[in-house]
Amino acid sequence: MNYQKNPIRIVLTMLAILTFTVSCSEDNLNQVNPNAVTPASFWKTAEDARKGVFGAYSPFTNIWYYTRFEIFTSDYRDDVINGFNTSERTAVGYFSGTSDSNATFWVWSAMYQCITRANEVIFHVPNIEMDATERDNILGEGYFIRAFNYFNLLNSWLNVPLITLPITEIEEPNLINQAPPADVWAQIESDLENAAQFLPESWSSNYVGRATSGAALGLLGKVYLYQGKYAEAKDAFSKIMGGQYQLMEDYADNFTEAAENNAESLFEIQLIADGNGGWGADRPGRGKGAAYQPDLAPAGFTNQNGMRVNEWVLDLFMDERTVNGELDPRLFTTLFFDTDETTSYQGKELSSKTYQGKTYAEAFPNGSDFIFANKYLDWEFNGHTNSLDGGWHGAGNNLRMLRYADVLLMFAEAEFMQNGSSAAAVDAVNQVRARADMPAFTTITMQDIEDERIKELTFERTRYFDLLRWGRVVERIVNNPALKSESAGTGAYKPGREYIAIPQNEIDGNPNFKQNPGY
Repeated sequence: MNYQKNPIRIVLTMLAILTFTVSCSEDNLNQVNPNAVTPASFWKTAEDARKGVFGAYSPFTNIWYYTRFEIFTSDYRDDVINGFNTSERTAVGYFSGTSDSNATFWVWSAMYQCITRANEVIFHVPNIEMDATERDNILGEGYFIRAFNYFNLLNSWLNVPLITLPITEIEEPNLINQAPPADVWAQIESDLENAAQFLPESWSSNYVGRATSGAALGLLGKVYLYQGKYAEAKDAFSKIMGGQYQLMEDYADNFTEAAENNAESLFEIQLIADGNGGWGADRPGRGKGAAYQPDLAPAGFTNQNGMRVNEWVLDLFMDERTVNGELDPRLFTTLFFDTDETTSYQGKELSSKTYQGKTYAEAFPNGSDFIFANKYLDWEFNGHTNSLDGGWHGAGNNLRMLRYADVLLMFAEAEFMQNGSSAAAVDAVNQVRARADMPAFTTITMQDIEDERIKELTFERTRYFDLLRWGRVVERIVNNPALKSESAGTGAYKPGREYIAIPQNEIDGNPNFKQNPGY
């Protein structure tokens, strides 16, 4: 219909609307939508408490966070990974990240989504009439999730705002200051102490994957270790070293979908091969699979830029042999490389293979001397022929965030820093080595502990933060630009760029925020 042919109709219609609007009372205008969910209407029942805490876990599986982009703010920054090409994915790794980068903003945002929702849980759940034990368990989850994310923020950005209340309870949220790091560390410790008190040792089978008291104590020990509080770290670790957790017999069982949430695992990001897409979404019906696998997969098995592994990592593995004179079995789980050697381990003959069971020569018939990742690709068990089979979110392999092997090695470090090569420190390291058929140490050095962490934990989001807490980022990465030769070297480094730039939108939206040094 062409309304320009009947202008009177338009005028009459507008007058009618205006007359109706003017005659409306203020009460009629200020209507409350009975279907809208608000904090005041939501936090009423035990079911609300459950939904609230599940919502606090949800951003973990956002593609902005652990399903993909977090890897560029952790593993891609270390001295193991040499990322191909220059992009916002590799930029943080060669010290050229910018404050307006999506990768920077997305990961920061997802972490604060977790914190915001955890704050709601901690604030509202104590007022809900429900079973006291369940209420305490849910509160413990809130404390754990908040602490976990502040730990991540502190180690990547350092100068972060410390928010412990719902935003609706803060008078001027756009004027919040960045907190002194010491205050954030103290809050993390307090939250994890509360979490350890309130959380159960385990959950029923239908709730596997929720945080436990063991996860809280393990993370608390890690928090103490990162601050050099060695006695406190040992005390926290000792509380979960009495049999609650144990090393799996087969090292590879820690990285397959078939052996998720096993006896060695303290906390995992629960991923699902649901076949769904959904960029940036953390709601039901959106992809919850491991979309970071394309960023680890060997060249030719991914449509992403990808990366290769620096040669020194393979050399380190090659420096010693098992008690049977063979290659460390962890090497085959961790790396894909050119070798004809095999290792007998747990009733299997391990060799260097990738998707479709291809050997290195079959994968690269025209030759290559690159070393690639193998851990977490789960190719032997999930039937995938490459990292994108089944869609962008094609893999359901959980991401293990804290394992008992890591606890043992962190305990050994804390003990060593206090008492040197004591029997307790040597025994903790030897437990990890024995599982891989590696010969036992009689004495250890700090270098032995570092080397063991590389062999045991590569691609598990730990190496860069180890170097950071040891004060070795400049020595190890900046001064060795060949480690980032596939992107742009390390020439962009400036003092302070060990940490990531504060997102520009945060700087622009809050006059009290200051950018990190070096940017």
